[in-house]
Amino acid sequence: MAELEADHDHQHQTTKLKKHVAVLPSPGMGHIIPLFELAKRLVVFNHDIHVSFLVINTDGDNSAARDQYLYSTPLPPGLDAVDIPPVNVSDILRDDMLIVTRISVMVEESLKSLKSVLIELGKPEALVIDLFCTGAFEICSELSIPVYSFSTPSTAFLTLSLYLPTLDREVEGEFVDIPEPISIPGCSPIRPDDLLDQVRDRKNEQYKWFFLHMSRLPLASGILVNTWEEFEPVPLKAIREHSFFLQLPTPPVYPVGPLIMQDESLSSSDEECLTWLDNQPADSVLFIALGRGGTLTTEQLLEMAWGLEMSQQKFIWVLRKPDDADASSTFFNVGSDVNDPNSYLPEGFLEKTQGVGLVVKSWTTQVTILRHPSTGDRSEPMKEHKWVFVSLWLELDDREHNSIAWPLYAEQKMNAAMLTEEIEVAMKPVKGPGETVVRREEISRVVRLLMESEEGEIIRSRVKKLRDSASRAVDNGGSSYNSLSCLVEKWENEIKP
Repeated sequence: MAELEADHDHQHQTTKLKKHVAVLPSPGMGHIIPLFELAKRLVVFNHDIHVSFLVINTDGDNSAARDQYLYSTPLPPGLDAVDIPPVNVSDILRDDMLIVTRISVMVEESLKSLKSVLIELGKPEALVIDLFCTGAFEICSELSIPVYSFSTPSTAFLTLSLYLPTLDREVEGEFVDIPEPISIPGCSPIRPDDLLDQVRDRKNEQYKWFFLHMSRLPLASGILVNTWEEFEPVPLKAIREHSFFLQLPTPPVYPVGPLIMQDESLSSSDEECLTWLDNQPADSVLFIALGRGGTLTTEQLLEMAWGLEMSQQKFIWVLRKPDDADASSTFFNVGSDVNDPNSYLPEGFLEKTQGVGLVVKSWTTQVTILRHPSTGDRSEPMKEHKWVFVSLWLELDDREHNSIAWPLYAEQKMNAAMLTEEIEVAMKPVKGPGETVVRREEISRVVRLLMESEEGEIIRSRVKKLRDSASRAVDNGGSSYNSLSCLVEKWENEIKP
């Protein structure tokens, strides 16, 4: 792991020959992965760019999973990982803090040393931050370093975020109590029930932090988005042309996605999965992964288990201990779950599904599994729909993976609504009237429908078209390629030799 040292002469000589850009994610693998993939794409895209990837270290997140991801394979030339001095936040974090509050507190404490880090790095010519590192604006203003925001979620999420200060002024009470869909200028309306968690309770500390970060977005020199033109033409057009966004003013927007993991190192559990998959028929296995931070309630986990058993489909299930209080409870400690699945799975489930299913009790490599022949173009990932996973799912060799949307937290309800209702490339199980969980019969029905029916075939053909458009977007001359070219050209023109 790279350490900041007193003598940076050699590093300065190297980076000053190139355009030097720093990238700063907030804690949590859901934020680190897309920004690290952006950093890798930058140095591969233009060899005259050097990127310093700044790593926040606190006692509030799981460094083992992060380090496994960052350092298990060699970094490409031109990319360095640099530790921000570690901070202890154990006395500040409270058990009742929601996810954005926890992230914001960790970042706020870590940014106290950002100025000295940037100076020791020789003052990079630009800093790219994620949405929860907005405290960097003031610090970089003192150093005359332009700051760019990177939106890991969708452009639809971004338009809502930019509209939030207006919504906050105009609406009294809770947004979720608004009787009709919320109209974002130039965009599809959002049902109050689909609003992201961070704005559902305006009295909570989490809303105040989220509002602060989003209200700072107009300070950015530009906003990078993990999407592409052909996927979200409506919100991209709105954000560039609608009078509301023009008068904010909204910074230039650069769609540079999809950004996905290209390489993953294999753990012992990964090897077990691949060995099991080698013995399964082609195109036959359902992959269930509810994200790097997602957890089910105890009741929902039981219904999920029996629904899978009822469906009679082969599956790999990345399983975590249930949590009845917080659907994002493993966001900061992914990969550290060592609990015995027998303690919370239904009695007899593992025996009944032996040979049909494989339960993995920690995280596992998604790209490698989804590229395996047994999880081919008739395999369906069942996922929480956080945007990094949408990108991953769309860019997997030549396979067209259908998807079952299972939103859990953050903006995932918005993502699921877009995928199931607007572009119709996924299905979503629904809760019965008055139910708090999706019942096993519904889970089994949707799994079989997507795996075996003509409707599943139709969705698969739509996914193929979408995947092809994603591939074209990042190829030379594609929309995301050209967008990144414009950004790099801007840096080249603004950076003095």
